Amino acid sequence: MSHITVRLTDQQLELVTASIGADEAPDAASLVRLALTETAEGVVRRVHPRRTGTPWRWWVDLDAPDERTLVEETVLEAGTGKAFEVSAGQVLRVEQITGDQCVDLNVFNLHDYREFMHVGRTRTLHGTNPSTGSFLWSAPPRERALMYLQTDTAGINDTLFPRCSANMYESMHGFPEHTNCADIQAEAQREYGLTPDDVHDSFNLFMATRVVDGMPEILRQSTAPGDHVELLALVDVLAVPNVCGNDIMGTSNFSLNPVRVVIETATAQEIAAVPPLRAYATQRTPADFRQPTIRTERRLAKNPDYAPAFARTPVNLVDVPVELDETDVLRLKALHDRDRYADEGDALRDVLLSWWVASHG
Repeated sequence: MSHITVRLTDQQLELVTASIGADEAPDAASLVRLALTETAEGVVRRVHPRRTGTPWRWWVDLDAPDERTLVEETVLEAGTGKAFEVSAGQVLRVEQITGDQCVDLNVFNLHDYREFMHVGRTRTLHGTNPSTGSFLWSAPPRERALMYLQTDTAGINDTLFPRCSANMYESMHGFPEHTNCADIQAEAQREYGLTPDDVHDSFNLFMATRVVDGMPEILRQSTAPGDHVELLALVDVLAVPNVCGNDIMGTSNFSLNPVRVVIETATAQEIAAVPPLRAYATQRTPADFRQPTIRTERRLAKNPDYAPAFARTPVNLVDVPVELDETDVLRLKALHDRDRYADEGDALRDVLLSWWVASHG
């Protein structure tokens, strides 16, 4: 037998304890050996993830008709955008008129503009090119689903590229005055008192992209007249689509074309079809903030009364003793990354946690 000590943070130990509580292993040492065995054999069984949140479908009580009714319809001309109030239970439809036109989209909580769509969170949950069945999520600490992507006839949306800007065209091509998404968004949002600083990363509709050798790449797109994306609002939002101003790259196949925007009431059937979500205590609102007041003074200054209050600190380490038989020792020897870990216990911790993420993700 070989005696090895695995040092875990108390948070990591919580994962181990939860697995023991779910009868995945009788004790911590047994769970470590299970992780070592499955990793060495290349067969990691999937464990149904434990969900702590409460099932919550806050939109089910919306008063919805049996058939759609038109609320608003407009055409966004090239180089323009517009802010639309889309109430919970209404559908925002962005539709191609000529085809091949990229559209940038910003989304804000209509009643609290500091809650806005977080493209990074949306990308993490739904991939670089979200399509039908995806949600648009707000930024931490709110992290709520703001809209549901219920229809996508083209299937080419992007979360990789930031909005194009005036500086991009000047720095790359020497054109200080050029239609660009950052300025179009800022102008459209100005109707609601928002500033250029309030423009956030866009969800890029009808934008074909991929990753090559670690770098994002824009592809020529192929959308036809009538292709459309429909987003169902789960809360009252301010949705701001703009016609992408990039006509010197392949984003919209070197063109600038108008698009149609339609707002309609969703049907009861559409609302019922939205997949259920969960509510978590970590979805925090301003009422939970230690600093609930939104600043109006732009200059930053230190608070002399500030006292740090970081959660789960100081970080505590816990020793978990593990006994390995000869077969286990050989398995660990084969998996031990000596360039990264000099200590066998550290290597075994990596095996354990890598296995846990793979099996419980």
